[in-house]
Amino acid sequence: MPSEWIALNKAHYPVTALGPGRRIGLWLQGCALACPGCVSQDTWSFAPDRLMPLPLLLAWCRDVAKDGLDGVTISGGEPFAQPAALLALLQALHDWRAASGLNFDLLGYSGLPWPRLQAEFPAILARLDALIPEPFHAHQPTRLLWRGSANQPLLPLSPLGEARYAPYRHRESERRPFQVVVDAERVWGIGIPGPGDLERLERQSAERGVRLGTVSWRG
Repeated sequence: MPSEWIALNKAHYPVTALGPGRRIGLWLQGCALACPGCVSQDTWSFAPDRLMPLPLLLAWCRDVAKDGLDGVTISGGEPFAQPAALLALLQALHDWRAASGLNFDLLGYSGLPWPRLQAEFPAILARLDALIPEPFHAHQPTRLLWRGSANQPLLPLSPLGEARYAPYRHRESERRPFQVVVDAERVWGIGIPGPGDLERLERQSAERGVRLGTVSWRG
């Protein structure tokens, strides 16, 4: 895929459930890992209709950042499945940060093992401030903030990342941060739901006469 284009499932601002502060959330499209229990199965397919010009996405980011920006969270999908586009995105965000004087951080997610990421994608890692790697394991539930399973570490990768994320590396939360977003066509959630949370949401919605149609956590 040319680096001038990026496969994007959705973008949202402000995101407050996937990292500290008010953030831009970018969910990239495409993932071949197919982790059992994944809540974002709508991001798995490598759909050509999800391609977006990178300059258009960056223009949107600059526009929404006028209301204040603490960070950008890049999830998916598997962001590292499109390494050229991901590298171009991160470099553009770095350039924008330097030129604007803004102090936002760049947090990435990946379902790939940390040793593989180190071996295959050092240039991408050098442009992230923090990373949450490793595949989601439904049989290893956790209360660790911003993580889906206990095997997933929070790794600061830069001085900014160390300053901003070190206090959260081992922090647990009884109530997981979660946002519900309503747009013209759908209702969707932002955050890491706990075991049974989405099924409970679906059941409670049905009890109120609201039927959820296509949902992201079922293929």
